[in-house]
Amino acid sequence: MEVLIMAGQLILGLSILVGLHEWGHMFAAKMFGMRVEKYFIGFPPKIFSFQKGETEYGIGAIPLGGFVKISGMIDESMDTEAMSKEPQPWEFRSKPAWQRLIVMLGGIIVNVIVGIFIFIVIAYNDGDKYLSSTEVNKYGIVAGDLAKEIGLQTGDKIVRVNGKPFTNFDELGSSEVLLGSNSSYTVNRAGKEVEIDIPNNFIEKLSDPEEKRGFIRPLEPFKIGEVVPASPAQKAGLLTGDKVVSINGQPIQFFHELQAQLKSLKGKKAELIVQRGAGQKTLNTTVDEDGTLGFYPESLLNYTAVKYSLGQAIAVGTNDAFAVVYNNIKGFGKIFRGEVSASKALSGPIGIARMFGGVWDWSRFWYLTGLLSMVLAFMNALPIPALDGGHAVILSYEIISGRKPSDRFLENAQKVGMVLLLGLMAFAIFNDVWKAVF
Repeated sequence: MEVLIMAGQLILGLSILVGLHEWGHMFAAKMFGMRVEKYFIGFPPKIFSFQKGETEYGIGAIPLGGFVKISGMIDESMDTEAMSKEPQPWEFRSKPAWQRLIVMLGGIIVNVIVGIFIFIVIAYNDGDKYLSSTEVNKYGIVAGDLAKEIGLQTGDKIVRVNGKPFTNFDELGSSEVLLGSNSSYTVNRAGKEVEIDIPNNFIEKLSDPEEKRGFIRPLEPFKIGEVVPASPAQKAGLLTGDKVVSINGQPIQFFHELQAQLKSLKGKKAELIVQRGAGQKTLNTTVDEDGTLGFYPESLLNYTAVKYSLGQAIAVGTNDAFAVVYNNIKGFGKIFRGEVSASKALSGPIGIARMFGGVWDWSRFWYLTGLLSMVLAFMNALPIPALDGGHAVILSYEIISGRKPSDRFLENAQKVGMVLLLGLMAFAIFNDVWKAVF
């Protein structure tokens, strides 16, 4: 079921974004009087379609893209027979270069607008909720396996990042730190300051969402939040507000300690002592095979909540949207400098589906859809033949030089671009499978 939920979120998110991207091309083309023959979400074989005016609208069976077919344009269909005929006034090739450039940029522009809009709505609806540096350092951090690799320890209190004090916990795993060069943490360990250097290729080890979530966490005292119906927690009598004091005689103060104990007791009986009001209760239960009891923890640390006005949300959302593009540029920079391997940094459809997760969370869905919208805009803007950016480069040359490249050159450029894109897609899918299996 988790796999189906992951796939469903990926297909829905991509269908929305690809549909809007291709609509951007179609809208611009129709605005300039070009004939749009087809508008499809998904690639052939065709599931269904209908004709409206001059355009056939449809859905393809392969939900990893889409396309519009504009008369007189050399595209992935490679319809050279149509291109050999005399140009018609309604064709793409008959229009001025500046109009053709706008058509090619239409999809990118729409994806940028959609991405910014989603981030603005998220900022306005959700505001921000963060853990301040003061709250983090009440108890310190939980160091995951990768954190221990670079020298961090559970209980460390991080006082500076790259030599500067930090405001909230999210900064510890920000792109400035993990995508930067020569980054470091300064920690207070038992009253002494220790400098922890972060390797320049460290980000590739955090390519797995689970690894990144478990990298560093705050040491969090907790109480029982919502109890899942029919779970071991409910059957044992755990109530919202209870505080776990011990499990099988092992003292418990922080949530990660309880998690570790439960993992060691999968499918086994456990005795819980909980604080309830002024007294204590002893509860007996059996731990699930996945090492859980069936409740949501409620942190006892104080999170800072911020609500944004519409004006503030516009500024914050726009900044968050373009930060996605900036981070992609920095990521590619690390790959080109050899600090990160492409196989670790790049993800295909399987990797993206794993980011959505096996539980349908609308907040996460829209955040990732906004992120993917900006990534789609960025990737399409790359100057690769067959991508919008490649067409835009050729059209910009035509506008500046006044010379139009021959149809033969455009056809060959399209072929080269398609080979590159298909090769990249094959690499990404194989890479996803390799990472998932090994």
